[in-house]
Amino acid sequence: MKAYKKYYIIPAEPEEVYVALTNPYTLQLWTGEPAEMSTEPGSEFSLWEGSITGKNLEFEEGKKLVQQWYFGEQEEPSIVTIKLHPHKYGTSAELRHTNIPDDAYEDITEGWDDAYFAALIDFYEGE
Repeated sequence: MKAYKKYYIIPAEPEEVYVALTNPYTLQLWTGEPAEMSTEPGSEFSLWEGSITGKNLEFEEGKKLVQQWYFGEQEEPSIVTIKLHPHKYGTSAELRHTNIPDDAYEDITEGWDDAYFAALIDFYEGE
């Protein structure tokens, strides 16, 4: 199991980024795919036509979300924490993803950079 931590600068206020990460309609706007999402702890979510699924664990409006990502059967849950910090260029998003299966690590880290956060940044830069 591996862990990944990275910061991304998003050209929007933390409150806007939080909505983009938690509102199913806004998620669909920047991912281009239908999304299932709720800010109810314990609810399940699905992004990119089910290629990312899991359970929502914790929310702090405008500041933080914590999710468990599913990777089949594994002893320790894979936890994603995204903290949003005000930044002079908008928002500094602090990503921590723990317990990534070794065989999925490269795909997951590329996905964070090239799909997830790249699409979110492009969405706000295109406004």
